[in-house]
Amino acid sequence: MLINILLLIVGLFLLIRGANAFVDGATALAHRFNIPEIIIGLTVVAMGTSAPEAAVSITSVLHGANGVAIGNALGSNIVNILLVLGVSALITPLRFQKETIRYEIPFVIFITIMLMWFGVQYGAITRFAAGILLLFFCVFLGYLVFADKKEFFQTEEGQFMSSGKIILFLVLGLIALVWGSDLTVKSATNLATLLHVPNRIIGLTLVAFGTSLPELVTCVAAARKKRTGLIVGNIIGSNIFNILFVLGVASMVQQMHFEYAFVIDAAISVMITIMLWLFAIHAQNLSKRAGVLFLLCYAGYLMYLI
Repeated sequence: MLINILLLIVGLFLLIRGANAFVDGATALAHRFNIPEIIIGLTVVAMGTSAPEAAVSITSVLHGANGVAIGNALGSNIVNILLVLGVSALITPLRFQKETIRYEIPFVIFITIMLMWFGVQYGAITRFAAGILLLFFCVFLGYLVFADKKEFFQTEEGQFMSSGKIILFLVLGLIALVWGSDLTVKSATNLATLLHVPNRIIGLTLVAFGTSLPELVTCVAAARKKRTGLIVGNIIGSNIFNILFVLGVASMVQQMHFEYAFVIDAAISVMITIMLWLFAIHAQNLSKRAGVLFLLCYAGYLMYLI
């Protein structure tokens, strides 16, 4: 068991480092070819920030561990709202943008309910359902371009690298992503077997927390710098990406069985997103008290899983 825990830690470390290297290399490459900042954010960086979730989910499908794949995506969304926003709100109150309140949070609620409906209706995320998810993802990208939402996925200014360094970052980042996702999935499924725990639980807890670490670190750093206007938008964007792109691509690779228990997890995701929306409508920000409430809700969710 200890070996599997160590392999899980190594796998998550490789995922995070690989995602960072790949994003840095790809962003530098885009800058070299004078690709507009907004396009870089919507494609390279947006996909790179959720690369751990995407890599784990796709690898899980290929290994037949559908529970890890779906649990990872839903669990990451729950972690993002309750844990990441909760911790960030403890550091400093988080403000909401008008577009986030009017369009983006309701959109997360809508697509999560749609995912739930697919699970109840078909008992799986079929390739047809995957096509619908990816279609909505394209609509979302179009909305971001139209709304000029540069703040959703921030890129670092002045990333200039030599051609050799760019290639090195891209290649090593991709290798780390693939290797890390393979180690993470294998060690997680081995732990599930040894502990007699369903893959769903492992995906919703250990794997979801691990793949959400980049969002946690980024948002905490942003909160400490008082860049609070970016945090909520980044988390909501990440949650949209997890459902539409991560599960869409993974299900396009292979149809995924949707356990009934995932309907409950999806419903919980909907309820906490509605809770976030109500705070946004009522107070226009997420206070420290709200942060404590979100963390208590996350602790309660973990107790429910146990």
